Amino acid sequence: MRLLTSPRAALQLQVMTLLLRRLTSSANSPEVRLDSLQCGRLLQSLTNSRSYMKGQQLHSHILVSGVLMENTYLATKLCAFYSICSKMEEARVIFNGILLKNCFLWNVMIRGFSRSGFPLDALFFYREMLGTGRTANNFTFPFLLLACGDLLLDGAGKTIHSGVIVSGYEEDVYVGNSLLAMYSKFGEMVTAQKVFDKMLNRDITSWNTIVSSYVFDGNPKRGLGIFADMIQAGFDCDQASFLGALTACSDLGALMRGKEIHARILRIGIEFNNFLLNSLIDVYVNSDFITGARKLFEMMSMRDTVSWNAMISGCARHGNAFESLFLFLQMNSEGICFDLVTFLAALAGCNQLSTLNFGKNIHSHIIKLGLGHNVSIGTALVDMYAKCGALPSSRRVFDEMPQKNLLSWSAMVSAYGLHGRGEEAVSVFNQMKEKREAPDKVIFTSVLSACSHSGLVGIGREIFLQMQQNHGISPSLEHYSSMVDLLGRAGRLDEAYELILGMKVTPNVDVWAALLSSCQIHHNVKLAETAARHAFDLRPRGFGVYNSLSNVYAGAKRWEDVGKVRDLARRNGLRKPPGCTIQVPFRR
Repeated sequence: MRLLTSPRAALQLQVMTLLLRRLTSSANSPEVRLDSLQCGRLLQSLTNSRSYMKGQQLHSHILVSGVLMENTYLATKLCAFYSICSKMEEARVIFNGILLKNCFLWNVMIRGFSRSGFPLDALFFYREMLGTGRTANNFTFPFLLLACGDLLLDGAGKTIHSGVIVSGYEEDVYVGNSLLAMYSKFGEMVTAQKVFDKMLNRDITSWNTIVSSYVFDGNPKRGLGIFADMIQAGFDCDQASFLGALTACSDLGALMRGKEIHARILRIGIEFNNFLLNSLIDVYVNSDFITGARKLFEMMSMRDTVSWNAMISGCARHGNAFESLFLFLQMNSEGICFDLVTFLAALAGCNQLSTLNFGKNIHSHIIKLGLGHNVSIGTALVDMYAKCGALPSSRRVFDEMPQKNLLSWSAMVSAYGLHGRGEEAVSVFNQMKEKREAPDKVIFTSVLSACSHSGLVGIGREIFLQMQQNHGISPSLEHYSSMVDLLGRAGRLDEAYELILGMKVTPNVDVWAALLSSCQIHHNVKLAETAARHAFDLRPRGFGVYNSLSNVYAGAKRWEDVGKVRDLARRNGLRKPPGCTIQVPFRR
C-alpha cells in the first residue's frame, strides 16, 4: 500500500491523530465512542501511514469500547495493520481469533511473513490455506515466489510455478516479475529468460529484473544487450534501469557504454542521487578513467563512505597509490566513517609505496574500531607489513589472527618468500596442511615462488609433484613460471627448458622471461636467444625482455648485438621506466 502523501491525506491523518488523542484521554468516558465503520476508516489511514503507535492506541480503544466483539470486518483490518507494520506475532493472534477467514486475510498473512523476514512461515500458511479449501490468486503467488526465492527452495518454487500455470495467472505482470526474480535467485537464468520471453505484458520492473539478474549472475554483456533492447522497445528507463546497466559497464570496463549511459541520464533529466553517482564513479574507475571519476566525485554534494571507497580503491588498483592515500587522509579529515573496504584499499596503497609508518597508523585505527579480528583485514596487514619490510610484525599479526583462511596462509608464505626465507615459507605451508586445510592453486604459487627465491630446488620439485599427484591440481602458467625460475636460478637451464617444452598449456611471456632472466645470471647466450625469440613472438608490452637480452649480450661483450636490441626496443616505442621514491605522511 502507498503512504499518504497528498495534502488532503495529510490533513486527514492530522484530524485522526487529534481524534485519537481525544479517545485515549477519555478512555473511561462512555460519551466518546466510534462505531465500527469509523474505526475501520481510521485504522485504514493508520495502516497506509504505518503509524504503529497510533494504531495500538486505536486498538486499545476498540477493545475497551467493545466494538471488536464478533466483528470480522474490524479484526481483518487490525490483522492487515499489524502485518503491514511487520508485527507478525500480533497479526497471528488476531488471525487465530477470526472464525471466517477469507482469501484477503490469508493473503495478508502470507504477504506479511514473506516481507518481514519469515519466508518459511509464509509457505506454512500457504499449506494451511490449501487445507481449508482456499486457492491462491494473483495476490498470493508473488509473495509465495518471493519466499521460495529467499529460501532458495527451487523444488517448492517450481511446484508453485506449476500452480500459477494451472490457475491461469501466468500472464499477470506481477506474477511474471516474481517468477523472474525467483529464478534469478536460483541462478537459473535459462529458465528466467524463458519466463521473460513468454511474458505478454512487461513493465519496467520486468526489464530491470532480467538486466540486473544477468549482471549479478556474471553475464554483464548479456545484461547490457537486454538493456539496449529495452531502450529500443521504447521503455522509459528509471534509476533502477541505469544502476543495472552501469554495474554491467563497471564489470566489463566498458568506458564508452558508460559514457553513453551517463549522457542519457543527463538528457532524460533523472536526478543524480548517490547510488547513480557511485555507480558512475565505479565505471570510470574500473575503466582507468580516473580523471572522469575524480570530477564526478568532486561534484558530489554529499559523499558517503561508498563514494570515498570507490575512489580510494580505484586509485590503488590502478597504480596511483599516492593519490589513494591522500584521499584516505582527506576522508579522515572530513570525519567520514571508515569501513572494512576503506582499510583494505588504504593498505593496498601502503603495499605499493612501502610506507610502513602510514600502515602502522592505519593498523591502530583498525584496532580502535574493533576490526582487528576480521580475517580479510588480518590478511591485508600480513601482506602490508611484509611488503614494507617488517617481517616480524607480519608474523605477529598472523599468529594473533583468531581465524585464518587460505588467503591468510598464502599471504604468510609469500611474506617469507619475499624476504628470501624459503624454509620458513615451506614450514608455514606444512603447518597449514597439518590443520587439514586443503591447499589451492594460489598457495601453491606462493610456496613455489618462495622456493625459487631461496634456491630450494629439491623441495620445490617435490611440492610441484604433490600438487598434481596428491591434490589433483593441474599446473597453471604461474606454477610453471615459478618452477622455471627455480630451476634456472639453480643453473639447471636445460631442465627448465625441457619443462617448458613439456608444458600442458601454451607458455606465455612470463615463462620465457623467467628462463631469459636465468640465462642472464648464468651467461647462457644461446638459450637466452631462444627464450627471447619466443617472448618477442608473443609481443610483450614491457621493456624487461629487451633489457634482459641486452644484458646477456653485454655480459658476453657482444656490443653490436646490444645496440641492435636497444634499436629494436626504440622502434617498438619502448623505454625503460624511470624509478622514484615517495614518502607519504599520515596525520591524525
